[in-house]
Amino acid sequence: MSIPQFEGTDQYFLDPELKSIVNIALAMEKPLLLTGEAGTGKTQLAMQVAESLNMDIEILRCKSTIKGEEACYTQDTVLRLNDARFGSAETGRDVQDFYDYVIWGPIGRAFRANKKVVLLLDEIDKTESDVQDNLLDILEECQFTIREINETIKADIRPAIFVTSNAKRELSDPFLRRCYCHHIAFPSKEDMHQIVNLHYPKTSPKLIEAAVNIFYELRGRGFEKPPATSELINWIGALEQTGQMPDPEMPPLTGILLKRAGDIQTFRRGGKEQPGNRQRYPY
Repeated sequence: MSIPQFEGTDQYFLDPELKSIVNIALAMEKPLLLTGEAGTGKTQLAMQVAESLNMDIEILRCKSTIKGEEACYTQDTVLRLNDARFGSAETGRDVQDFYDYVIWGPIGRAFRANKKVVLLLDEIDKTESDVQDNLLDILEECQFTIREINETIKADIRPAIFVTSNAKRELSDPFLRRCYCHHIAFPSKEDMHQIVNLHYPKTSPKLIEAAVNIFYELRGRGFEKPPATSELINWIGALEQTGQMPDPEMPPLTGILLKRAGDIQTFRRGGKEQPGNRQRYPY
């Protein structure tokens, strides 16, 4: 099956290297692992690929407690027991039919789709290594077994698989070995201007120039959570909405850029964060 090329969108800046690896991953039907700090557009890339190529998208939001099985399916045993006790004639469900009580997870829905879809495993680094390996086996074979009835669900059409990681935890070697990998570096000022212009093509160049300069100055102060691209985009939108020109000495609406209470207090004192002297504050 021929996959059209992803050329980027009017909402996503695509550099040549990223464009190349996205399209070879699509062509070779390999999972593409995207790494980089939060806010660099890893998740957004998968969404833009789906939109651009007219594909549906299934998203698995990873967390530390997730198991590979629940990413594929779960059984609503409570509902089944309730129907067995009180009857299910009016519901159309049959307590003898296991599939009437299956809740398909993102992987299950992607494998059962009758057309090619994008499957995104978001923030895979939050999971344990054995879960990663379990998921990788499922993704590589494009199938999983429903253990209760010993039946296999196999994808007729292999999904386009994207995986993101913020590098909070090392991924297993087998996982890395079977993926194509790309690190999305933080944009240079020149690239950032192109990214911002995609979102705000009619915004005053003077406002954008001032906002970008302040943004990079704040990133250089060593805050615990430096502002990312998504914060800059939101900040420029807020500045435009309120009609404010950012002042380098006292930029407005900094709560859009800085999210940690400790960072905000350090900024208000006019100082720079010292890595060895950080104090934790509640959100």
